[in-house]
Amino acid sequence: MVALQKWEPEDELFWEEEGKKRASRNLWISISALFLAFAVWQIWSVIAANLNDIGFAYTESELFLLTALPGLTGATLRILYTFLVPIFGGRNWTIISTASLLLPAIGIGFAVQNPSTPFITMAILAALCGFGGGNFASSMANISFFYPKKAKGTALGLNAGIGNLGVSAVQLLAPLVITVALFGTLTGAPQILGDGSEVFMQNAAFIWVVPIVLTVVAAFFGMDNLPGMRASVKEQAVIFKNKHTWIMTWLYTMCFGSFIGYAAAFPLLTRTEFPEINVFQIAFIGPLLGALVRPVGGWLSDKLGGAFVTFWDIILLTVATLGVMYFYNIGNFTGFLTMFIIVFIATGIANGSTFRMIPFIFVQKEAAVVLGFTSAIAAYGAFLIPMLFGWSIDKTGMANLALIIFIGYYLVSLAMHWYFYSRKNAEVKC
Repeated sequence: MVALQKWEPEDELFWEEEGKKRASRNLWISISALFLAFAVWQIWSVIAANLNDIGFAYTESELFLLTALPGLTGATLRILYTFLVPIFGGRNWTIISTASLLLPAIGIGFAVQNPSTPFITMAILAALCGFGGGNFASSMANISFFYPKKAKGTALGLNAGIGNLGVSAVQLLAPLVITVALFGTLTGAPQILGDGSEVFMQNAAFIWVVPIVLTVVAAFFGMDNLPGMRASVKEQAVIFKNKHTWIMTWLYTMCFGSFIGYAAAFPLLTRTEFPEINVFQIAFIGPLLGALVRPVGGWLSDKLGGAFVTFWDIILLTVATLGVMYFYNIGNFTGFLTMFIIVFIATGIANGSTFRMIPFIFVQKEAAVVLGFTSAIAAYGAFLIPMLFGWSIDKTGMANLALIIFIGYYLVSLAMHWYFYSRKNAEVKC
């Protein structure tokens, strides 16, 4: 592919004649790569809840740990990945980071077939799924370079929103594909459940291998490294001197950390507290809706302002989480599920609105790095939320303590957002 010599998306003539078409192509390949990254990152939200049914003998704490580990490694890798696009180039890094997803996808496919697989092996494979989590930071930073300010909210919303659909996709498809010999005998024998029926748990991992390979090929031939975007880590590290980097990191953790953490914990939490419910028939709904409305959050913010949308959305998120706790305590699953779905929708909208705020607070090169860094810290929600639920249940027998902590976090977020971005004389209007 011929290297680009010029990229000026704010130049209206350049954008209409060349920029828009090329940016769109890069965006859709990026979306495909990010979709697969999220699917691999969240694969343990399904597998962990099924392991003991196929002969494993892990404790509840160990299962919650397997669910949480991809969040820990994914968030940590995001910190690194944040700085890699300006160093390697967006196309180059998309190829490398997407290809890395093959390691956990193939490894898990073999490991789940043997109930004597040591827990440490499973933990390592869970940690490797963090490759998928790390990809978000570099993907969002890369796509932010392609678009003018007027279109960043929608573009970033599409990249993240459709990419986030990988979470619901794995929770929807995995329970289906494990019931059939999808690859015949090529990928191994079935496992036998207590009732004598057969499942192919390996399919939950192997199903992503071919799409990963195809997306790597598409990135190789269809994506671009943009000129003028190279920068060292030292040059990018200037963002840490700006207090708004830390404020937006706190706010994005509030929404995306909640989205990805609840997505990881919801199946196992529901199965623990409402054992009569077949959680795998409904676990995908919340993450699906949360992902679908993320572009809406970006679009609304382009129209109404990111600060306005975020402020009211935090209120919705707080009220809905209170609703989750209320219906959880009275044992009403319908209310519990409804409130959780509203929580997912609220997090999805705020994911889009906060990311639209960042390009208006920072100059372009800094904005791209801030997008990556905030997503890195926020991704620790995928580790902390399952762990807090597990800790709360272990200590008190209920999830209430964890939910109270989350509600407190949202109230602090609301106050911070109002002071810096929403009040009449706010420091920054965005």
